[in-house]
Amino acid sequence: MAQQHQKRWFGYLLVIIGASFWGVGGTVSQWLFQHANVDVTWFVAVRLMISGLLLLGIAFISEGSKVFHIWRDKQSITQILIYGLLGMLAVQYTFMVTISYGNAAVATLLQYLGLIFIIFYLVIRKVTKIGVKEIVAVLLALSGTFLLLTNGDVENLQVPKLTIVWGLLSALALAFYTIYPVKLLARWSSLTVVGWAMFIGGVALSFFHPPWQVDFSTWTIETHLYFGFAVIFGTMLAFWFYIDSLRYLQPHESGLLGTLEPLTALLTSVVWLHITFGLWQLVGVVCIILMVVVVSVVKNK
Repeated sequence: MAQQHQKRWFGYLLVIIGASFWGVGGTVSQWLFQHANVDVTWFVAVRLMISGLLLLGIAFISEGSKVFHIWRDKQSITQILIYGLLGMLAVQYTFMVTISYGNAAVATLLQYLGLIFIIFYLVIRKVTKIGVKEIVAVLLALSGTFLLLTNGDVENLQVPKLTIVWGLLSALALAFYTIYPVKLLARWSSLTVVGWAMFIGGVALSFFHPPWQVDFSTWTIETHLYFGFAVIFGTMLAFWFYIDSLRYLQPHESGLLGTLEPLTALLTSVVWLHITFGLWQLVGVVCIILMVVVVSVVKNK
């Protein structure tokens, strides 16, 4: 019993650190775009390739040659290519572009609206019915988004229009990223699926901005350190810790603690990058986080 209790606490620790790394990683990425002029396309391509290779390395250590068996199955090959391009690449690229036009906190909160798109999809497919949970989640999401973007003043947007456009695209991409890989994850480990998806997405984006076409002469030591943090801690370790926490916790428990991501993004944006939020914007933040809690915790029969 004591050992089980210790494992649960270890699971809590993993998901808290993982979610915090995700949040801080977004703010660090914002600094790279807005203060070091790092190209978004180059950054996403390199970030995905490096993180993908590191995750595949971890998968190889734990699973051996099974990590390559996915390429022996024709159906899985098609699915992993679709997931890598339309899932992983789409969600990472749209999220980072949203950050570059706005800030990490707003980008993270807008991306969480993907949960509402998932609910709509499940209702349309008749997987679930509209219930109190769904209605409350949608109302919280709409109210929170309205307040976040307007601070209660309809005539004055607090966020650039391109941030809103890319943020909504990021939410749609998140919905597809979450729904599509169900069959893949039923056959292959999450590390294998996400590792290959990241690598595929990074390679594809490299055709638009080759990794070697970058001027490192303008990079300071600070830029190198922040780039390393965004890739290793903000991507690879963040995902690994979150996934590993599922060995010790229920999915809804990890999902609930995952709400630390927007909170850490918000806190680091305000304290470190001096981003300011109005009172009604903060109320909007609370609404969106409550929406995530409702979706993660409250269960239908």
